[in-house]
Amino acid sequence: MTRLVSFGVILGLVAVFGLLSLRVMSGFLLPLLLAAMLVVIFGPLHRWLRERFQMPEWAAAGLTTAFVLLIVLVPLTLLVVRAGGDAAAMLRSPDGMRLDPKVLDGLVASFNEATGMHITAESVNAELKKLAEEWIGPIAARAPVAVAKLLIGLIVMTVSLFYFLADGRRMLEAVMRLVPLDVRYQWQLLQEFEEVSRAVVSSTLLAAIVQAVLAGFGFSFAGLGNVFLLTLLTFFGALVPFVGAAAVWGTASLYLLFFVKNTWAAAGLAAWGLCVVSTVDNIIKPIVLHGQSKLHPLLALLSVLGGVGALGPIGIFVGPIAVAFLQAALSMLQLEIDSLSGGTVRAGETASWPGKQGGWPGDIPPAEGGVARKGDGKVKS
Repeated sequence: MTRLVSFGVILGLVAVFGLLSLRVMSGFLLPLLLAAMLVVIFGPLHRWLRERFQMPEWAAAGLTTAFVLLIVLVPLTLLVVRAGGDAAAMLRSPDGMRLDPKVLDGLVASFNEATGMHITAESVNAELKKLAEEWIGPIAARAPVAVAKLLIGLIVMTVSLFYFLADGRRMLEAVMRLVPLDVRYQWQLLQEFEEVSRAVVSSTLLAAIVQAVLAGFGFSFAGLGNVFLLTLLTFFGALVPFVGAAAVWGTASLYLLFFVKNTWAAAGLAAWGLCVVSTVDNIIKPIVLHGQSKLHPLLALLSVLGGVGALGPIGIFVGPIAVAFLQAALSMLQLEIDSLSGGTVRAGETASWPGKQGGWPGDIPPAEGGVARKGDGKVKS
């Protein structure tokens, strides 16, 4: 009786402090998840360095982390600097915050003729300048906070990536000992996480790159300036479902229609963006997710869109992982039901071990003798 009471108290403490810790760490869930996914993707490089040069775990982890920063952050920084230069040049232009006088005069004349009002080009420019100041002011005020949060997130992701690589094996061993689940099923969940992580990252980046390139061709043919800046904005927009590339090519189409007065260019860019740029996202993501994981194309698409709708940007990753885990859990349930009913569960039916090809799972061998014997209703591991 005393042990049961003690066990209950321990469970209560775990629940209370677990929820408190989750509350404390909630702001870093996205950097931690990104770090875990990077471990899965670059885990083979870490193991190759460790085994090829016989170096300690921490040294291989440091080199792998430096490599990730080099190939991810340096090109991204160069792109942002280049796009920022284009944006700064546009804002420094004498007419950067003013509409072209000829275009504005035509718009004002058409508006006055249609409404019977008598507005002037100078009043329109003044109002636009006032609106720009009202919009840019709050954005500029919040920019330091946003940049600080971004830098903190990058630091947390980088440090987590290093420690996950250096101590990932011990972390997994400790967690797997605490989880009251057959070790084979734990490995199956790890394999699902590995497969879905690779699929989500590759599908999201590939779709964003393709959309940005296609949109860049559209911007160029439509005669717009600052094509590089618009293409980069399209890439970042395409990373966020529901916002997507349409936020960029749609705004550019409206600009061509109302300010440049080029109806054909606006219509062509809008048609290209709607029929090609935004449509290709719904083709690439389900195909890549289905090809690199066990998710059905429809489930792959809905898991991404639904995940973002329910959880925000982190739902891009959590949504497919949750659906994949549900599929794995249903498979485990079916195996247990078959086992309890006297069926035979062969070792190969639970999971195909990722071996040395995955991320963390490749560092820990599965338990030996994972076979359920017919009629005993138990899974031996």
